[in-house]
Amino acid sequence: MRFATYEQGGQVRAGVVSDAGLHGLPARTTVRDLVRAGLPAALAAGAAALDRPAVPLDAVRLLPPLEAPSVRDFVAFEEHVEGVVAGMGQGAGVVPEWYEAPTFYFTNPHALVGAHDDVPVPPGSQLFDFELEVAVVIGRDGASLTPDQAGDHVFGYTVLNDWSARDLQRREMAVKLGPAKGKDSATTLGPWLVTADELEPYRDHDGFLTLDMRVWVNDVLIGQDLLSNMAWPFEELIAYASRGTVVRAGDVLGSGTCGNGGCLAELWGRRGDQAPPPLQPGDVVEMTVEGIGTIRNRVVPGIELPPVAPARPRPRTRRRTP
Repeated sequence: MRFATYEQGGQVRAGVVSDAGLHGLPARTTVRDLVRAGLPAALAAGAAALDRPAVPLDAVRLLPPLEAPSVRDFVAFEEHVEGVVAGMGQGAGVVPEWYEAPTFYFTNPHALVGAHDDVPVPPGSQLFDFELEVAVVIGRDGASLTPDQAGDHVFGYTVLNDWSARDLQRREMAVKLGPAKGKDSATTLGPWLVTADELEPYRDHDGFLTLDMRVWVNDVLIGQDLLSNMAWPFEELIAYASRGTVVRAGDVLGSGTCGNGGCLAELWGRRGDQAPPPLQPGDVVEMTVEGIGTIRNRVVPGIELPPVAPARPRPRTRRRTP
């Protein structure tokens, strides 16, 4: 089943997606409410909603499928890491530490945008990029889960575009922190949340989902990969995220960017030049993941802000002056 959050006539509703369109859930019911209720209860609520009249998809604005309490983004594709390390001017190859355990960062849950929303260029960025990913949504709270336990905590999956200001990111990571502002401006989530049961037919004998992933810029195919090229399955990512702490129902965990052109920076690193070029206002980025759906966002100009002030010279005084 597919659950969406949408805006129509100034009102925000949650609904179930069918071939006919969107079937509204009871007023004030959110997709996060369904996630908290658990998959069996959510499927029952969705089945009941399918008896209601459908609203055509082209008559609504799709919002992010749910309000996520937190968003973690992993870096689980080795091919992506190889290219981006070179493209970010950090040498070549994958550091040994990457192979030891999954790595993630927290990104901004308040910057989620819908499947067809415009995305402004971040202030001061000249190297704007996309990142093609799949995200898993946690279905119930848990702590220090094993991978086997983590499988029971999966509610569903959605497409994620981790928009990236590579020039801002490069400066931050030179300081051995981040990414922060380099990833802070927007993350597309959508077009809807597909429940885990729908994707089980795609699972291979190693437990990975063999979903085809593709990205186009201005209708030109830039990248294609299989989700099963992740180094760890989602169950191991969830287990690691919960290690010594808690994951909550509604938390979003990104797979990290796929390889073979899942972002521009990977291609820049492999080719040694900026081809294709950084995203510019007017560019349209479209991503499709098999079994989930398609998101399509237009890049628009960002706001102009004053330059960021550099650090002041280090003061040497140790005591206040009288």
